Amino acid sequence: MRKTVLTFGVISGLISAVMMLATVPLMHKISSDKGLIIGYTTIVLAGLLVFFGIRSYRDNVSGGRLTFARGLAVGILISLLSNCFYVATWEVVSYKFMPDFAEKYAAQMVEHAKSSGASQQKIDETARQAADFVRNYHNPLYKISMTFLEPFPVFLVITLVSAAILRKKSSLMPA
Repeated sequence: MRKTVLTFGVISGLISAVMMLATVPLMHKISSDKGLIIGYTTIVLAGLLVFFGIRSYRDNVSGGRLTFARGLAVGILISLLSNCFYVATWEVVSYKFMPDFAEKYAAQMVEHAKSSGASQQKIDETARQAADFVRNYHNPLYKISMTFLEPFPVFLVITLVSAAILRKKSSLMPA
């Protein structure tokens, strides 16, 4: 299982890392909505390696048999490894290229509330939430956990669906 997890986890992690590094120079040219679309599309593409990893494990390691639990384990391990690449890349990107990310994101939150015609009370509440976000985001554990939570739910869904689809009982039927 180790070889399968390492192979597919590293490939998946490299996909997300390379795409993140490729899009950082374009961040000021594209809207945040387009950035989210590109980001989550990349996460889904990287997540597809979970499916291929589980299938490879079933076909090449476990002799064509796969229980849901084993498929889930393989998928979760691939996901964890890939997400470690994602988090590590974001840490480098955010410290080296976007050290004021939290402040800019918080300002964008408040500006969005103002431009959407929200009441002054709602704008003030958004400003408080934005200030809390900035304060929390400068805590490394908070930042790492929030970054990890971006791709992980997508990977978890892909893992659950893949383990269910790819499970297979023994191909040998007793006489």
